Amino acid sequence: NRNFTVTPLSGDHQQLQQACRTFAEKELMPIAAKIDREMRFPQELIEKLGSQGMLYMSVDRQYGGAGLDILALSLAVEEISRGCSSTGAVVSIHNCLYAHLMDRRGTEEQKKLFLAPLVQDYSLGAFALSEFNAGSDVAALSTTARQEGSKWILKGSKAWVTSAREAKVAIVFASVDRSLKHAGIAAFIVPLNTQGVLVGKSEDKMGIRGTSTCTLTLDNVEVPEVNVIGEIGEGFKIAMDQLNLARIGIASQALGIARASLDLAISYATSRIAFGQSIITMPMVKARIAEMGLRLEAAQLLTRRAAIAYSQPALSTKTSSMAKLAASECAVFNSHNCVQILGGMGYVVDLPAERLYRDARITEIYGGVSDIQRQIVADQVIKECNFE
Repeated sequence: NRNFTVTPLSGDHQQLQQACRTFAEKELMPIAAKIDREMRFPQELIEKLGSQGMLYMSVDRQYGGAGLDILALSLAVEEISRGCSSTGAVVSIHNCLYAHLMDRRGTEEQKKLFLAPLVQDYSLGAFALSEFNAGSDVAALSTTARQEGSKWILKGSKAWVTSAREAKVAIVFASVDRSLKHAGIAAFIVPLNTQGVLVGKSEDKMGIRGTSTCTLTLDNVEVPEVNVIGEIGEGFKIAMDQLNLARIGIASQALGIARASLDLAISYATSRIAFGQSIITMPMVKARIAEMGLRLEAAQLLTRRAAIAYSQPALSTKTSSMAKLAASECAVFNSHNCVQILGGMGYVVDLPAERLYRDARITEIYGGVSDIQRQIVADQVIKECNFE
């Protein structure tokens, strides 16, 4: 399992990367500050990205998707996030936690009802797993599902549901028997216009303020049996498998933030004059930039490797957690040092440094906090050593 090879980007991957970079520079960067300031969901931008195939990147072409691999998805999220972290978060979470899951585990009927129509009109889906008292500890879910004939009745509340206000459908995880803990969890497809579904207000967040993050309340919501994804009791495994991909998406988002921070720091330090010289020539500024560049490229290599290894279950748990851990901590480190290099200008909203710092913090939290990623990585590394 100790294979560290990362293949060069293909021509197609390079072309996609450049297309997303151009979109970010022309469409996202000019309005990213306004999106953040107004807490405005970037609907027009999401629709434009949808028209270019960026909302269903890994979905099979027969359902209208782009049929691309996970490396392509990672590259796109990184470039989009470099332009606007909020837009990058929406694209990442939707692709990784809804579109890919429906394509991978949905039945033919489910795909026809809840995947293909959404692809056609560039609509979003949501992923409702976390609860206020069940974040990292998924087995502690309190949302319940009880069967009545050919339908299931869902009751409970979900927290931190990204794009809940804009999404048409959510994949909701609930327990059919709480005494079974993780073995009693199932995944349900729930149209958000179903009677009994209440979408709460958007949270007023520190960063990625252009995304809607809401509580989802389910008050005896009826879900037909055909809307169950996989088998009853398989929900925990479905969620964990999908979170491996989500961590690659978060790592890619973090890379975009880290790159934007480094670019801004170098640009500002080159033009800022102090003591009769550009501060880019000062040893301590160079030391910061060296460390920022080092961490960024190391995190990029881990993320590329994780994207390539995703199709190999024996590797994906470790590689995705390594990528998320390294990239998220790089984003926070780079954005912090960007603020330091800019000094007072890094602390005001005139330049994007303070926004990048606020946006970076979430990458160490959602998809599993850094402490959990370290635990996962340690377990996998110890297992590989195979000491008795």
